[in-house]
Amino acid sequence: MIGMKSAGALLAALALSACAGGMIPPSAGGPAPTRPAPPATSGQATRPIPATPRPTLPVDLPADPALDKSSAAGLGITRGPDIAALIPSGERSRRALAAFRLSCPTLMRRADQSGLTRGSDWNNACAAVSSWPDASASEFFARYFEAVQVGDGAAFVTGYYEPEIAGSRTRQPGYEVPIYRRPTDLIDVDLGQFSESLKGRTIRGKVNGTKFVPYDERGQIVAGSLAGRGLELAWAADPVEFFFLQVQGSGRLLLPDGGVMRIGYDGQNGRDYTGIGKLMKDRGLIQAGSMQDIMAYLRANPAEGAAIMNENKSFVFFRELTGAGPIGALGVAVTPEATVAADPKFVPLGAPVLLSLDRAEPNGIWIAQDTGGAIKGANRFDSFWGAGARARGIAGGMSARGSALVLLPIGSLARLTQP
Repeated sequence: MIGMKSAGALLAALALSACAGGMIPPSAGGPAPTRPAPPATSGQATRPIPATPRPTLPVDLPADPALDKSSAAGLGITRGPDIAALIPSGERSRRALAAFRLSCPTLMRRADQSGLTRGSDWNNACAAVSSWPDASASEFFARYFEAVQVGDGAAFVTGYYEPEIAGSRTRQPGYEVPIYRRPTDLIDVDLGQFSESLKGRTIRGKVNGTKFVPYDERGQIVAGSLAGRGLELAWAADPVEFFFLQVQGSGRLLLPDGGVMRIGYDGQNGRDYTGIGKLMKDRGLIQAGSMQDIMAYLRANPAEGAAIMNENKSFVFFRELTGAGPIGALGVAVTPEATVAADPKFVPLGAPVLLSLDRAEPNGIWIAQDTGGAIKGANRFDSFWGAGARARGIAGGMSARGSALVLLPIGSLARLTQP
């Protein structure tokens, strides 16, 4: 996901956080510098535009009992309808075409965890997309793809965006929330190297003497367990704003001199991910549960808010980004209003996805270019809306349900369904 992500999924998934470190005195050399005001955060989520979703299809290809149900091939797939009349023309399809074109080099050589495709399946579409005219984007998808429904096809879609917050490359008055690089002693362990039954599973931790132990949890990091190690990449002005940047997994720091520093996800401490949005709603602290609702409560109750955030032990580390970005799990820059995060066990990364939901804004074709800690299971997607006030307003309140079709290169389905 960009790393982690989902503003719209906060009730179920809001979990990553940060909190201010100790205060430092004003500079002896003069008054504290003026810092840019953070973007407005008290506004409401964008009012949804209602729509009628296309019904899901009856499941006619039951799952193979011999296959693992944690992948699309094991869950069962159903042949979808002719997509020629379902793909709308317009800007979303043109954006999706550009995103697919960007994905092709990686897509063709990537191992597909879902079991739905092989690298060679994409050859024809990827060869054609390089010169296909953007104005005929919908025709491209109709010509080179066929639709399948994974499982019951019942989709749930949230949203994420690239936050813009006030930050500084150096610690100074007004900027006291540390943004950490990935520590060198944070180690990823591939458990599959030790047991076939653990293939595909990894854990993170650190070495303590002769033992491998869990890495520091969020409360310990906030209390200063990483201080003094030279890991500070930058400093944020507002702990609540940085909290939401961690949720999204990347963002832009608006620097005191007017410049911009882009940062992106560079790992997580390996601790369990606790959704504070759901936690807050279960306790009766919030009602609607949009990003704006949660942020307002944290601001109004700073001491309680800091304690709530510390209940989540997960902590995210960052690196500076240069060039195109932010970068998604596929290894290419994600595209506003064209990229979705998906679970790669059920959707091939790089594949087009056709959404028909009870909210009009995300309806149409998207490209699965990202993943996320909260984006698990078939037909679970997180839509990327870019940066700025509009993106924040849509993503912050995005929660839509309906149906989803995964588009596979023509010929893939015949191989999957042959005896």
